[in-house]
Amino acid sequence: MSDGTKEIAYVKPEQWAQSAQPVQPTASAQAADQRSTAAYRTLDAAHHIHPFSDMGSLNRSGSRVIVKAHGVYLWDSDGNKMIDGMAGLWCVNVGYGRKELADAAYKQMQELPYYNTFFKTTHPPVIELSAVLAELAPAPFNHFFYCNSGSEGNDTVLRIVHQYWATQGKHSKKVVISRWNSYHGSTIAGGTLGGMGYMHEQMPSKVENIVHIDQPYFFGEAQSSQTPEEFALARARQLEAKILEIGADNVAAFIGEPFQGAGGVIFPASTYWPEIQRICRKYDILLVADEVIGGFGRTGEWFAHQYFGFEPDIITLAKGLTSGYVPMGAVGLHDRVATAIIENGEFNHGLTYSGHPVAAAVAVANLKLLRDEKIVERVKTDTGPYFQKKLRDTFASHPIVGEIAGAGLVAGLQLAEHPASRKRFANGGEVGTLCRDFCFNGNLIMRATGDRMLLSPPLVISRQEIDEIVSKAKKAIDATAQQLGML
Repeated sequence: MSDGTKEIAYVKPEQWAQSAQPVQPTASAQAADQRSTAAYRTLDAAHHIHPFSDMGSLNRSGSRVIVKAHGVYLWDSDGNKMIDGMAGLWCVNVGYGRKELADAAYKQMQELPYYNTFFKTTHPPVIELSAVLAELAPAPFNHFFYCNSGSEGNDTVLRIVHQYWATQGKHSKKVVISRWNSYHGSTIAGGTLGGMGYMHEQMPSKVENIVHIDQPYFFGEAQSSQTPEEFALARARQLEAKILEIGADNVAAFIGEPFQGAGGVIFPASTYWPEIQRICRKYDILLVADEVIGGFGRTGEWFAHQYFGFEPDIITLAKGLTSGYVPMGAVGLHDRVATAIIENGEFNHGLTYSGHPVAAAVAVANLKLLRDEKIVERVKTDTGPYFQKKLRDTFASHPIVGEIAGAGLVAGLQLAEHPASRKRFANGGEVGTLCRDFCFNGNLIMRATGDRMLLSPPLVISRQEIDEIVSKAKKAIDATAQQLGML
């Protein structure tokens, strides 16, 4: 594959520290770094509302203040060095401190810091980004719409889905089917699409024509007599039952994350996605893959749907698109969907920052690093298999670890009261939070979703750094077991 630029040599892990020099802070930033942790926390509590947080409790305990990052490490205002097992929020794929991305942003800000893509205009960065994405994505994906985040991307998906069926003269196709415990963003539309009950409780005004089926969560919801393959097939067939209940002429699309990310890194068995695809094709329903977390190498494939072996009609992208250095999202359209949108009048949707030139320039630089340094290939053949084996060898007989799910550089560790019988803790959320706090105190960033512990480190991580993550995770989970009197 080539976009006309000169290929650069593969960069070995030991060279990353040399090629990824941190950007030097400005004088004002250096002055700000002199503030004490207490001063930072006071200002934060006085003025800042955090996402997904109990602000009263957080303000009483005080936020951890992150002041710099490099490679796979973070430093807080007290000088503690932490290894980031979550790549920020699943996004910093090329690691922190890549000067190439800072340079791309700086150069673009000097040349064209902003212009819109309304009014029959475009600009070089968004043109080049679209070409690079078309090169990297599977062959049927040659057109992309841009936004600022995965949440906005999934809002856009709804608009595209409804517009597509309007162009086909099938105006009754309005219902979109999603899954419980899925996550598709935090806007009203994204939150409605997602199946997080605690989010729905805070949204009395939900988007209409969205319904849900059950998730393929084997450890927590399968019957004792079911194999993972039987369970996954049964959960996939709920889609067909729901379509028949609603009427195929009324169903527009099914949306799902190839693996559930925020829901707990839930990987369905191999029988799931082929059956979902078969059902969508049978009833002429669009299949949407939310690739916000899975996209750009996380599973060892460029896109997670390739790992699971299915072919969507629409894909949502964000996070790894820019490695989180600047906000950007995108929606990729299969040729048949794109053609229908392009050839049938005006598509009345857009955002002030759709295809923002600085974000697009950073995305291009980021994708070229992933491609030219063969980072995704290395996740597939080296660090990904090493990470998965290390986790399974370390926790194979742990008294409170019931399942390890994942592929490439993403994993979910199920904490359980009785792993062999798949008995979960009655107070799973409390156990997960306890373990997460042990991780943080041990200078490991590891996320808890209920009683599942999640890891998703930067894709540039080395084997030695993987060893560090797994060692620190083991200490935290051992401490959790000891606190519960189970070790």
